[in-house]
Amino acid sequence: MVYLALTPQGLQEILDIPEAAEAPVWCGANVLSEAEFAKLERSNVTRFTYSLANAEKATIQRALWTIENHHPGKHIWVESVLFED
Repeated sequence: MVYLALTPQGLQEILDIPEAAEAPVWCGANVLSEAEFAKLERSNVTRFTYSLANAEKATIQRALWTIENHHPGKHIWVESVLFED
């Protein structure tokens, strides 16, 4: 399983799951700043250089394609974000 976090809260939830301690975790630039990423003591987290906040479908598809290229054949869990009107 590979995780894609779209929000800081989602990333923290994933990082708090013992079963995900060694699983690959990806997130957008909006989830962690460069400074926060540099301080993160987890080698299994990858940060995109672009934001996934309010991203268009094509941007999410590009992120999923990148993850698939790095982790072929693995299931990708994507955080679901509900938007309020």
